[in-house]
Amino acid sequence: MPRLQYGQTTIEWRFKADATLKRHYVTVERGHPVLLRGPAVGLEEQEALVRRRARWIREKQALVEMPLAEELIVTGSRLRYCGRTYFTEVRHVPKLAYSTLRFTASRFVIETPAGRSIGLDALAPLLAGFYRDRAHEKLLARVRHWERQSGLQARGARIRHFQSRWASCNAQNVLEFHPRVMELPASVQDYVVVHELCHTVEKSHTRAFWALVARQMPDWRRQHEVLERAALGDAV
Repeated sequence: MPRLQYGQTTIEWRFKADATLKRHYVTVERGHPVLLRGPAVGLEEQEALVRRRARWIREKQALVEMPLAEELIVTGSRLRYCGRTYFTEVRHVPKLAYSTLRFTASRFVIETPAGRSIGLDALAPLLAGFYRDRAHEKLLARVRHWERQSGLQARGARIRHFQSRWASCNAQNVLEFHPRVMELPASVQDYVVVHELCHTVEKSHTRAFWALVARQMPDWRRQHEVLERAALGDAV
């Protein structure tokens, strides 16, 4: 497996050619080498792409390899939504057939037949469903708001799971958003929406693209920095 040395950090990566992508993306996951995906390139160019994002990769590896503070979610644990973490209450309800999760505006409430705690593996699909439902309700409304505000028009918007990115604007100008965008602060959610709307006009990250983003959202750099620090994939 190829590797490069970045300071005291050794970065191993594997490459997955994907002709459907126009750019290259890196993904950092616990216990796995860095995944580089995108159009087919040779080893030398792969190394250049990984080196370009080496600092970002090192920071994300340090983050994801940290020991999990909690293997179990219990009352008093905190879950993330819209840039904040909220108190979580876990209720034991033996008569339930399966666990449920709801949000009461100030806290998460989990009801489970398994006891007074729930494992991260069991929680993951509940939280993913919550983010997906909220994205349909709130994020798509922000797309319509920014279309009116900016004059930019998408041919549609939908929620979709990606392996290594927050959002996309496809060749038909349909916007697609990962449900986990709902973890981010509202201002950063808006930046993701504006970013993808600008791709309906400029497909690449050219100077003209960033100038268009700046016209719609003058403080975009601040939101972009928050997005850069969030733990999902990143483009190179």
